[in-house]
Amino acid sequence: MATTLTQTIPSTIRVTADTPKSVSPELPLDLSKYPKLSPQQVGHLRHFHNLAFQQDGEWKHMGVLEPGQEFLDAYRYQLATMSYAAALAHYHRLPAVRTIFKPLMRQLIHKMLRRDVWGYWFNTSHGGILTDPSLTELRKPWADPVVKENIMYSGHLLLMTSLYGMLFDDDEFEKEDSIVFRWDPIFWGLGAEDFKYSNRTLQQTILDEMERNGWVGVCCEPNVVFVVCNQFPLIAMRYNDVRDGTNRMDEILPKYKEGWAKKRGMVATDSNLFNDWWMVKQDFVVPARDLAFTAWAAAFMNSWNSELVHKLYEKQSFGFITHSATGETNIQPPIVAKYIREISAEEPNTPVTQILPKAVSKAQAEIAASKGPAFPYNKPALGYVLQWQSELGQTFDLEGLLAYADNNLNPQWEDGGLFYRRNDTAFTFSDPNSTDDQPSVNWTFMSPYTGNAAIGYSRLNVPDGQRIMYEKPWTAAHLQRTPYIDNLHFVGENKGVSVLRGLWDADVNALLLTVKGWDYIGKGCEEHVVISPIARNLPLGTWALYVQGKLVVARDVSGEQGEGFEAAVSVRRGEEVDVVFLKV
Repeated sequence: MATTLTQTIPSTIRVTADTPKSVSPELPLDLSKYPKLSPQQVGHLRHFHNLAFQQDGEWKHMGVLEPGQEFLDAYRYQLATMSYAAALAHYHRLPAVRTIFKPLMRQLIHKMLRRDVWGYWFNTSHGGILTDPSLTELRKPWADPVVKENIMYSGHLLLMTSLYGMLFDDDEFEKEDSIVFRWDPIFWGLGAEDFKYSNRTLQQTILDEMERNGWVGVCCEPNVVFVVCNQFPLIAMRYNDVRDGTNRMDEILPKYKEGWAKKRGMVATDSNLFNDWWMVKQDFVVPARDLAFTAWAAAFMNSWNSELVHKLYEKQSFGFITHSATGETNIQPPIVAKYIREISAEEPNTPVTQILPKAVSKAQAEIAASKGPAFPYNKPALGYVLQWQSELGQTFDLEGLLAYADNNLNPQWEDGGLFYRRNDTAFTFSDPNSTDDQPSVNWTFMSPYTGNAAIGYSRLNVPDGQRIMYEKPWTAAHLQRTPYIDNLHFVGENKGVSVLRGLWDADVNALLLTVKGWDYIGKGCEEHVVISPIARNLPLGTWALYVQGKLVVARDVSGEQGEGFEAAVSVRRGEEVDVVFLKV
């Protein structure tokens, strides 16, 4: 049972008769050394929540230009990236507030399992000449989205459910038939079909296909194995090893590396970029033409191959990430980056700031001379690059590109959430009639993937965030003994309050919580909200509750499983409130 103690505004010190006289009436702890979420970080988490908890079938702000959910902005990629961002934020920034993250990640998995998200696979499974030029007739299709190929969906689902198990010690998706795909088009077929899996049977299905492909990986689309898409299941398998007490990754990674070594390696020697994909039938590796998949792959490959990823950053980003003479950071379209690299090779001592106008001019001329329609869709390269930079701790480039996005790419606030509004135009060249005689190019493309998920991911991550989580995942024992704050939620009675800080400091035996009332007026946003945080897993001893730095009460904690120390706290709109449980 949890003991409830109420704090009003202003807080009232409620010292009971058995409070030890040695307990300080003022909090003997400097909270300023504990970082808080920024308004932008809070806004991204709120936006994830707003999207995840839409009514099923509603996909506000998530729609894309490509109508079949086959390209890179598809729902699955947005949902998965929001889930990974939430996982990073929980693990690294707010580890003591499980109850605001678990429902969010559970809801994102729920959305991932909807036919809206995976139903594209039935058409894709036919195959096509874009990924298999040898086809003369289509294959017989299948609806099960994970039984074969389609790692671009199954790999993300495996990682989402593995993170859920690791972060919350919850075996929901490890149980038999806990992952169900229901294929039930109204006017097609001979009746509904259910395809049933668990996290572990899904993992084994993926491993079986990796083995059939010589351990290079599982196909995304038919006949093509991408480097990037196979990073996600590899990470998931590490978390499952920890939960199962196994070491399968010790066997899988050497085979995976050897598989690619037989294909002349993942990294192209001329560009230093990761190769895009391997064509199975043709046994042919397709090199990268731009930075997108390299950045995306490296952002997650850093988990298990950190030395290589860090070593390659400067070589891989060269030409694609530029800095103006005034210090502005930009991302360049692939056609411009191509010419920067070519001119630099011819003029190795010329600064990029001088090369850039020449590259832009050449790119303009090539575009003007091109014939025939271009590929109609653009890769969300900006989002991938930001994720990559956040993981590798490339703070200067990361902050520069985030500033560019904030100044030029239409950030929006809605219902407390922050996102960047979609813009399908890839880039624009400077006005040829401008008085500026230096041609330039401006990145304008904002995909839903980037605007809804990837920018938030980059702000919520920490340097080496994926790697640290991969190397030191939480265990059941850790979660069972570590103090945390219970009874905080994004919705319901807690709506209108954001969590800025939530962590356990074992060095000083303090459980810290900082909340803030929403500072905007919107539907359901009250003038003040009462929350009831409950401290759980507190070690045996006497604990003092401080609110706004003032002692409210001290009490003994027996250390029994499930025992809680609860405080009802009133939070006004726009006000920050600190709540600290301190062992004395």
